[in-house]
Amino acid sequence: MAHSEPTDTNVTSDAPAANVIDFDSQHELLGHPTGLYTLFFAEMWERFSYYGMRALLLFYMMKGFLGFGDKDANAVYGAYTALVYMTPFFGGMIADKLLGARTTVVIGGVLMALGHLLMTLQTDIFFFTALALLIAGNGFFKPNISTIVGSLYPPGSTKRDGGFTIFYIGINLGAAMAPLLCGYIGETYGWHYGFGLATIGMMVGLAVFVAPTIVTQVMILGTALLSAYGLVFYNPGDVFTFITNVAVAVALLISGTIAVMALAKGGLPAEAGRTTRPESYFPNLTKVLIGTAVVIPILVLLVSGFSVVPGVNEMARLIPEHWTKPLEDSKIKLVRGFAEFVKEASRPAGLILIIAGIGASFYLIREALRMERVPRQRMFVVFVLTFFSLLFWAFFEQSGSSVNNFTDRNIDRVVEESLVTDADVGKTVDLRVVPASDDPKLAELEYLSQEYLGHENGNDELGQRVRTAITAVEEEKEPEKRMKGEELEAMIKEVTEQPLFTMSALTYLREYAKSDAATPADHSIKWQYTAENVGKIGLGGTEIPASVYQSVNPIYIMIFGLAFSMLWSFLGARGREPSTPVKFAFGLIQLGMGFGCLYFGAKTCDSDGMVSMVWLLLMYLLLTTGELCLSPVGLSMITKLSPARLVSTVMGAWFLATAFSQFLAAIIAQFAAVNDGGNFVPVPSKTVNIYGDVYFLVALMAIGSGVVCLFLSPLLKKWMHVDAPQSE
Repeated sequence: MAHSEPTDTNVTSDAPAANVIDFDSQHELLGHPTGLYTLFFAEMWERFSYYGMRALLLFYMMKGFLGFGDKDANAVYGAYTALVYMTPFFGGMIADKLLGARTTVVIGGVLMALGHLLMTLQTDIFFFTALALLIAGNGFFKPNISTIVGSLYPPGSTKRDGGFTIFYIGINLGAAMAPLLCGYIGETYGWHYGFGLATIGMMVGLAVFVAPTIVTQVMILGTALLSAYGLVFYNPGDVFTFITNVAVAVALLISGTIAVMALAKGGLPAEAGRTTRPESYFPNLTKVLIGTAVVIPILVLLVSGFSVVPGVNEMARLIPEHWTKPLEDSKIKLVRGFAEFVKEASRPAGLILIIAGIGASFYLIREALRMERVPRQRMFVVFVLTFFSLLFWAFFEQSGSSVNNFTDRNIDRVVEESLVTDADVGKTVDLRVVPASDDPKLAELEYLSQEYLGHENGNDELGQRVRTAITAVEEEKEPEKRMKGEELEAMIKEVTEQPLFTMSALTYLREYAKSDAATPADHSIKWQYTAENVGKIGLGGTEIPASVYQSVNPIYIMIFGLAFSMLWSFLGARGREPSTPVKFAFGLIQLGMGFGCLYFGAKTCDSDGMVSMVWLLLMYLLLTTGELCLSPVGLSMITKLSPARLVSTVMGAWFLATAFSQFLAAIIAQFAAVNDGGNFVPVPSKTVNIYGDVYFLVALMAIGSGVVCLFLSPLLKKWMHVDAPQSE
């Protein structure tokens, strides 16, 4: 699923749904209830908003007004994603016991829309409050819209898996659209525009869910047409992204047309997802809203590491840094890794996760030891495969953190038309700093693209321009977050005295050029070509924003998801389908091979430290095929092997393990940080091997874990007792 989406898998049992739907009276299209297509678009737009924000989040923290270095940005990103995967457990309980799925989904949609809206406002407290609203909203929304999908089908229906497959396509269509629109618009025209699109996406998803059928039809078709227009006309302009955008636009229009046809026969049944306790609905709603209002400030403190508290300007850690410093300075990698784990575990969000994990593990192990032989052995299989799943997602989630930075800094994202030649040496040209411009004269200029990183400019004006940009960008920040005095001068000196053009210089120039304080003269700079530039700097063409590559995984999912489903069915009909443990092993091994591609890419980079995008695309392909081996069978395994009385509890532990994997992913990403505490980013040739070495270790650990899982698979398959009935 798109970037690890465990809550979207069919986990609905054949027990009666919380609501009572007259299944015989439901209208259908293509063999499925018409309400499914409403849910398809509600979830598609929710995923659009989520992944649109996520595509920009890391870059926004480092390049936007926060000005974070790699370590702080990775810590916030890890805390956010971990908490996002922890809250659905509580959201599911609230729906089951208090409000019903329908109301809970609406509350979640409202919270997330508010969160995306706050992301457009550049203040510290609004930023972390936005993340807290998104964390809480996701907890309400994610598990419950899937529950409503399952409730549209009667117990024992053979169509349910097909319905979830259609729903799954909506998830990945939204995840594919988001980086192509929000990512491109945000990086090109301004962060607030990208977050604004995510806000609109969430509002549309919510409106589609609650609006009357005729309004829903108009919104689905209208937004599909507008989005298709945006995909076709707002893109970098190279053939690769243009074809990708057109393909996604066509898929969107086809989906929209089918949905409008389906809803012409009827929308989502009014009783779908309603509470079974209407007599206590309003008192329960009041309790939930009050509880949410209390929890959100707590989430703000957790995701920010208490840095929003007045007088606290950095993320808090309960263990002082001088305690871990000797471990960090060790020559033994394992010791340094342990030091990094201790540092991250001492952050508030990490501490909460560890305490919850220890408590859940202790409880489930105790329960398993009390069981008879068959259910006990099945629970051991659940524990072992949950551990391997945790490892898989901890490695996989580098794609949203360190791989995002690697793509930005070291993947050659420019499709050039020609190279600087000897005839260009000594020539001074004007280069456009902004990616796009309505000014025809400015639009005709060459773009100051990624191609110029790591090269020297023969024009002396650049240093002063960068100084002006750094000073202006820092002035835009909140007073307590600005670099001042010696700190500011040290940063300016570090950037401007570099003989080669760095990512930090490029970032400050671009951010200043996009600000309201910039003048037309700030939209371009002068560059004098030198002999060092010959044969290295590409001219013409386009630069693909790094965030756009976040669409590759969901696009691969849409392409290969059905093929894998057919493959398992084909092998199953012949008695040759791999067991669940073997699929897990294959998933880990393929994931390791994917990171091996990035390692080989780093080792075969050019003299500037730039890596061909082919290695990145191959990495995403292997991550996707690995995901398709592991993710779709994970929750199915939980529901089949857990005793009936513990299914919900074990499912909650599975989600908690996924949250913990996000925490571990943040720790792994810290080893790929190219700056320690500051936010200066050196030239690509200095960063490429930092990433390559980390991905080599990730590849070894993933492949090694897969081999161990494969070695254990005969025993695990035996302990699954596939022919025995489910335990009570």
